[in-house]
Amino acid sequence: MALQQINLRLPTNLIAAAKNYAEHFGFKNVQELTTEALREKVMEKSEFDETFSEKEIELIEKLAEVSIKNGLLGTEEELRKILRS
Repeated sequence: MALQQINLRLPTNLIAAAKNYAEHFGFKNVQELTTEALREKVMEKSEFDETFSEKEIELIEKLAEVSIKNGLLGTEEELRKILRS
């Protein structure tokens, strides 16, 4: 998949909140958070293929691991149950 760069101008407080969110929820940086947020929004409103890439699966697993470690979720089994519903 070819990547293209875009530039965004955002309010300082939104950037600060995004950095905090990214750190808290296991994203590498705001760019990764933004990519995921756009993907969720676009996929939600369209009929694009929703198959996860290997990198996305690794990110989901890392997010679950960090969330469980930080007490944001229950056990991995509870998370899987939630995701299946």
